[in-house]
Amino acid sequence: MHGTPHIVSDVMTPTVTAVGRGTAFKEIVRLMQDRRISALPVIEGDGRLVGVVSEADLLPKEEFRDSDPDRYTQLRRLTDLAKAGGVTAGELMTAPALTTRPGATLAEAARTMARARVKRLPVVDEQGLLKGIVSRSDLLKVFLRDDEDLAEEIRREIVSYLFPLPASAVHVQVHDGVVRLSGRVRDTSLVPVAARLVRAVEGVVDVDFDLDRGCHEPLRPPESPSRAGRP
Repeated sequence: MHGTPHIVSDVMTPTVTAVGRGTAFKEIVRLMQDRRISALPVIEGDGRLVGVVSEADLLPKEEFRDSDPDRYTQLRRLTDLAKAGGVTAGELMTAPALTTRPGATLAEAARTMARARVKRLPVVDEQGLLKGIVSRSDLLKVFLRDDEDLAEEIRREIVSYLFPLPASAVHVQVHDGVVRLSGRVRDTSLVPVAARLVRAVEGVVDVDFDLDRGCHEPLRPPESPSRAGRP
């Protein structure tokens, strides 16, 4: 019933600047500056992703350049100290890389980014070959969908199934991504279902309801069991 969600391949950048394991430190910095990016996928062979090198991987070289860390720091930041001595992408990269698939939904990719607190994800296929990269800003592109486009999808994919005519008469309006459903419905138990489905439409910011029963009795929340049967 519900329209297929947008997937990562719909919004990702397919042309990706990547480096090999042997790419030198200064070349990595130069590429980041030239491309205005903060991370580079590291690939080998026919494009298999083996890691990601980011600004965070490069900073330990500057941080520890003129310092002599104590024993506690050495133990606590062993990985950073190793990267401070790295001179190639293979020595500096974080591996294995956190990735997503072209067919993953935008919600799945967003959850992965949020949990790992990263700004972008390399996109790989089943063989681990690099196919693109998706960023936070790419995931937000769905909120640029036209209001009428959203309204039409909601009418076609949700309202026509949950609230068919003639018993129901539901109108859909969308303004700046906020959906408003108004009119009459026969079965009010379907309103929470409609809310969930509408919010799941890619590009919807929020949803509001102004629905009455078909007999014009105003919608009321279900009576709690503790109050049932009281005079």
